[in-house]
Amino acid sequence: MKKHILAVLAAGSLWGTMGMFTRTLATIGIDSTGAILVRCLLSAVFFGITILLTDPSQFKIRLKDFWCFFGSGVCSLLFFTFCYFHAINLMSLSAAAILLYTAPSIVMLLSALLFHEKVTKSKLTALVLAFAGCCLVSGIMGGDTRITLVGLLFGLGSGFGYALYSIFARFALLRGYGSNTVNFYSCLLAGLGACLILNPATYAAAFTASWSNALFCLLASAVTCYLPYLLYTYSLTGLENGKASVLASVEPMVATLLGIFVYHEQMTVWSLLGLVLVLAAIVLLNRKPKERISA
Repeated sequence: MKKHILAVLAAGSLWGTMGMFTRTLATIGIDSTGAILVRCLLSAVFFGITILLTDPSQFKIRLKDFWCFFGSGVCSLLFFTFCYFHAINLMSLSAAAILLYTAPSIVMLLSALLFHEKVTKSKLTALVLAFAGCCLVSGIMGGDTRITLVGLLFGLGSGFGYALYSIFARFALLRGYGSNTVNFYSCLLAGLGACLILNPATYAAAFTASWSNALFCLLASAVTCYLPYLLYTYSLTGLENGKASVLASVEPMVATLLGIFVYHEQMTVWSLLGLVLVLAAIVLLNRKPKERISA
């Protein structure tokens, strides 16, 4: 259990570095929407190499189970990113972030309905604490939280899409597939889907412009996609979906701390309170290890 908890916390922490990598990718000609194509396709290569070196039989999937991987790749990874970046363009960043952080509550609800996971008082309390903490960290207090109708729909879509990864990945794991298989096909399908709605030639040119560009893209993909999804999907083999999703809320906390220490952004009282609430949610979820996991 402890190693699964550490895995999801590490995954959330790595996702928290995404903003830092996205800023640098923009300077070499890969914008935030193109980042999903680069991250997913390169991560698919990483997962493919991992499978080749460990157990090539993990490439095999049954056609009747293809929907699991299409769901985790296209319906989750690609869809939530597409919706989130559109939400950012249509309304304030804080409002888009708040709507994205509805994901843990959606995961908890769907997991209760589909996998009969128990919704306990400690889970609900931790969910409320984590959501409140994420809202405060995102800058809702004293910030611009303008919301438009279309932006609201895209924002809710991003939260729903984000939540779907835990659901579809769980279905694949229950069908006997390993985490490497889930991640390989999820990233591959998300990357191929991105190629259909974006212009891959533009980003290929930026990638091949110099060795430093290529190496940074590989690093960004490894840190913000390959490693966190490797860890998060592994955590689902030992944790309930709802608990894992709430624990992953450490992501905005790490992003805020990086902003303070790397970019010298100001720490507000509200941000500090938000960090405390997220930490409180994590501590609360780990106070009762005797909760039985039904997966």
